[in-house]
Amino acid sequence: MKFNPGFDIQPTYDPMGFVYGEDCFGPEVENRTLDAIRSSLRDPNCDGPQTVYSIAMDVGKRQHRKSLIDQHLLFGVVIYAAGRLGQEPVRSQGHIHMVSPYSHRSTPEVYEIWEGEAVIYMQEYGDDDPGRCFAVYAGPGDVVIVPPAWTHATVNANPEKPMVFGAWCDRAYGFVYDKVRAHNGIAWFPIFDAEGKLTWEANPAYHPSKLICKSPADHPELGIVKNEAIYTTYEKCSETFDYVPMPQLKDETWLNYIP
Repeated sequence: MKFNPGFDIQPTYDPMGFVYGEDCFGPEVENRTLDAIRSSLRDPNCDGPQTVYSIAMDVGKRQHRKSLIDQHLLFGVVIYAAGRLGQEPVRSQGHIHMVSPYSHRSTPEVYEIWEGEAVIYMQEYGDDDPGRCFAVYAGPGDVVIVPPAWTHATVNANPEKPMVFGAWCDRAYGFVYDKVRAHNGIAWFPIFDAEGKLTWEANPAYHPSKLICKSPADHPELGIVKNEAIYTTYEKCSETFDYVPMPQLKDETWLNYIP
């Protein structure tokens, strides 16, 4: 990778996965299949790569393993396949983070794109009225933060190449899919048009809404340092991302949040 994530990890593509350096830890990847996410796609009967993405939760430097456990933090890494899901890009089905038994709150997630082109889609609510909806376009080194309790999905915006990202998560992470599945997907479907350009189509299962397409905001108040890997930021100051497992530390920031 051209982007240096701050520790020794490399993605593999055939099969998709990750190789960890001698000073790092990490599990075997879990694969998410096309069949597992069909119910949340615009066309549930579409063709596409059978392994949509591969995920490894809890990776990092061995020297940080205990402190990460003590702080209830977890670093996850994901690689998305190249290709398309019918007319849609390769993407996740969309979910809300569950209420954590640690903080008794839904928790945020701090994404960092490592390779490829991504869109982090998010909407305020999973109900009929999705509230504010954003599509945040990001490339290697960009950081996108999803606030607590928002519905969100991750998109590989370039069908010609895989996309890789890392993310700070609550160690008691869990995903709630009920509201997304009840609406047959997120409020805006990403669609490739006839020229191959990524466009967006409203999901009629929701009330009408407006989609704001934008670049990532800076968010220094959430510990984001320009041109510095988020793992390196943690290594320099281990308390920086305490708000991930304890979102109430940043309650003022989450009000009227713009990603």
